[in-house]
Amino acid sequence: MKINKLKVAITGNIGSGKSTFCNFIIGRGYPVINADDISKNILKEDKSVKEKVIKEFGNESFINNEINKKFLAEKIFSDPNNVTKINFILHPKVKKKVEELIREHLKNHDIVFTEAALIYEAEMVSMFDYVVLVTSDKIIREKRVISEGKLTREEFLRRNDNQIKEEEKKKRADFIFENNGSKDELKEKVNLLITILNGLVQIQ
Repeated sequence: MKINKLKVAITGNIGSGKSTFCNFIIGRGYPVINADDISKNILKEDKSVKEKVIKEFGNESFINNEINKKFLAEKIFSDPNNVTKINFILHPKVKKKVEELIREHLKNHDIVFTEAALIYEAEMVSMFDYVVLVTSDKIIREKRVISEGKLTREEFLRRNDNQIKEEEKKKRADFIFENNGSKDELKEKVNLLITILNGLVQIQ
């Protein structure tokens, strides 16, 4: 029996529930690399990245060596060109770190997952064997984000508009799981995915 090592990306637009989806995967004992957390850490710790960000967006990008999230968010998501600029600065280093962590995890696991909102936007698809898209109706995603107190409606709409539309992502994803229902329903979909992937790992 041949054992395949699988690299699987989990993505979804803002408020889709991809983080909840990934938490269920972690609960099943599988490693999940969080590309967004890596991005934030690089932004905070990498001196060359900080210098480039300050050059592009100004000294207010950091306060007392901490990321000025509100300032940067307003700067970046108010202009698609600024989204491109920050991605150009961050994405190469994020992708390199994700690749390093995947290699490490594959030493002890047959399946490694990576959670990343911008799989398509950052052109990371080629790094993975499969891409899983978690989808949800826009009105539901908006309510989730606002009810959690993360963003205002205006902020949600700005960020949503700077992501590739779900309809386009559905054409490109290998697996699509709709998340318009309960968390229990989503958990069952995670269990289904893991069953399918384990079947793909153990190819006769």
